[in-house]
Amino acid sequence: MTHPTAFEINQPHPSVVDASLASTRQSVFWLDDVAHTRRESLVGAHQYDLAIVGGGFLGLWTAVRAKERQPELSVCVIEANRIGWAASGRNGGFAEASLTHGEENGKRRWPDELDTLDRLGLENLDGIEETVSRYGMDVEFERTGTLAVAVEPHQVEWISGEQGFLTTEEVRAEVASPTYLAGQWEKESTALVHPAKLVLELGRVAEDLGVTIFERSAVRDIRGPQSTPTVVAERGSVSATKVVLATNAFPSLLRRNRLMTVPVYDYVLVTEPLSAEQLASIGWKNRQGLADLGNQFHYYRLTADNRILFGGYDAIYFPGGKIRAEYENRPASHRRLANHFFATFPQLEGLRFTHKWAGVIDSSSRFCAFFGTARGDSVAYALGFTGLGVAATRFAADVCLDVLSGEPTERTELQMVRERPLPFPPEPAATIGVQATRWSMNRADHNEGKRNLLLKTLDAVGMGFES
Repeated sequence: MTHPTAFEINQPHPSVVDASLASTRQSVFWLDDVAHTRRESLVGAHQYDLAIVGGGFLGLWTAVRAKERQPELSVCVIEANRIGWAASGRNGGFAEASLTHGEENGKRRWPDELDTLDRLGLENLDGIEETVSRYGMDVEFERTGTLAVAVEPHQVEWISGEQGFLTTEEVRAEVASPTYLAGQWEKESTALVHPAKLVLELGRVAEDLGVTIFERSAVRDIRGPQSTPTVVAERGSVSATKVVLATNAFPSLLRRNRLMTVPVYDYVLVTEPLSAEQLASIGWKNRQGLADLGNQFHYYRLTADNRILFGGYDAIYFPGGKIRAEYENRPASHRRLANHFFATFPQLEGLRFTHKWAGVIDSSSRFCAFFGTARGDSVAYALGFTGLGVAATRFAADVCLDVLSGEPTERTELQMVRERPLPFPPEPAATIGVQATRWSMNRADHNEGKRNLLLKTLDAVGMGFES
């Protein structure tokens, strides 16, 4: 038996949604909020100790960590567009300590390592905070934690009795929403950042440490002997002793990884700044990151100027697994987000959304990053962050540098690091499977969280997910 969700029961009038989206522009708020430095393209033949392909969080953290660990190394980053233009500049800015995409996902896959992974994840988040402080990075870093909110009765049961549990009255005293039935506030495990500023500041720090960043230089191939692979771009090349591939959801330069991730589009809205009266109507004095507990969940937060970023729920895989700019404008998803926003905060009726956009998530079948090497261990890679890359990319950068060094570390000995997830099936099976899974997750959200045969089967073979 299926039941309507809180967002269906509390739907706003369509005119409220219409008015909120009437003047919204298709643009990324974070990227509009920063000024970009123009950098040179890769032209001609060059030689470096370490070449990094990809100028997002993973590539830039790898560059910074490499120079911190070995200042004498010559390091370059090669980016197809401009640093941070893709997922690293489009996400919600949640820097989470979890390396496993939540306790349940980690417990199911690596129960014997979970305590170690939790410790390493917190150390990694502490390391980000320390780096921000040491280099004076202007990234709007706030260690607020995350408030997970139950909006359905069965979700209350999931968190009841857990550390940080809040009753209906307590959670609504933190953030006032009629949809909240309970909550769980983890105060140390999440920081909020301005993701585009974090990208640009990592770029600044990397260059201050001596890293060369090439932009508008799409890499097409890796050639040459294993001892000195050559990274080949459109108008230039780099011969390097070691290479790190940090290409996120885009097609891997390694054929073995082509079926290891699928590109899933995530949609986001940002409001105009709230007035003092509007902010008072919802409380939110502690500025936590927020997420509800559905299979199809929303994440939301305040920006530095008191806008609300509201994203998630729809996770859209387009047939064929292509990445295309036109997929970023999906009126049905943005309208659904606006509908759910005013179901959550009816007291904000009249508020307008200024920005709407989408970003591509590199989803892996285990819902968190995996790692590996190629070409005689001269090439390292990490991918499949599944929306967890704001903080986990720093950990992954250290893993990549560890495996390239050849020296075992606590990180490289982890089962999580040593094993690969199951690949996704080729098309058209991938499209059929993803759509069936999305339908099943939606049905579970309408059926007290109960998982059907498909979801139970995916759980059994290691491709299910519970955060």
